[in-house]
Formats: sequence, structure tokens, C-alpha cells
Amino acid sequence: MEYPDFHLQLKAQSIEFVELKMIFMRTLIPLFFVQFFLAACSTTDFPFVHRLTIQQGNVITQSMIDKLKPGMTKSQVRYVLGNAVVDDSLVRNRWDYIYSIQVPGNELVQKKLQIYFVEDRLSYFEGDYAPTESKPELDS
Repeated sequence: MEYPDFHLQLKAQSIEFVELKMIFMRTLIPLFFVQFFLAACSTTDFPFVHRLTIQQGNVITQSMIDKLKPGMTKSQVRYVLGNAVVDDSLVRNRWDYIYSIQVPGNELVQKKLQIYFVEDRLSYFEGDYAPTESKPELDS
């Protein structure tokens, strides 16, 4: 003996399940593709898109380093190198100069220079820069 209402209930439940499945697929698949493309955009380079070279900090040249001499005052050092990027109020006798450049397609290049003062006079400096060795002139 068949129950016609039972088949109608099963049919109605299967229609609801199919509708829920369609709604789920309509929302889940587009969300997946949006997430996939956003992740892909952050890791790959688009062709014909101009990338900027990013420079930050103080540009320090070898000629600037060669001008530094022990005993220079703070104002003389500031005149040669410019204002320090990092102004640490807790360490007044050290100035930190930091320079970084990011060229598209290359790795980040970062250089540091620490200037140390004793009694407001240049004592020494250290970091990624060194003074050029001066060659003694020979008398002929």
C-alpha cells in the first residue's frame, strides 16, 4: 500500500535540498574565485604595470663619509650628513642614519650608520660605511 502524501513530502524535501545546494554553490564558488584572484594579485606582477622605486631615509655617499673627522661638533656632522632619521631622546650621544631602497624586481637594500659623540664631539662611527683609505703621497 502506497502513501501518496509520503512521496510528496520526499519530493518536496529533495526540491528544498537541491535549492539549498544551488544557493550554496552560487555563493561559495564565486567567493572561492574572488579569494583566489586576490591572493594571486598580491604575489605576481601584472604586465605593463609601472612599479616605483622606493627610497627612504638619508642618502649617504662615500664623499660624505670621507668628510667626517673625529672631533667635529654635532652641527658640523649635521651639516655634512643631514638630520638623523632616528632621533632617540634616550640616547643623546648616538645618531642613527638609515637608508633603504626597493628597486622593482630586486631585493630591499638597507644601510645603517651610527654616529657616536663624546662631550658633543664626534668620537667614532660604525655601520655599513667605512672611510676611504688615503694614500700617502711620495716625495720625488
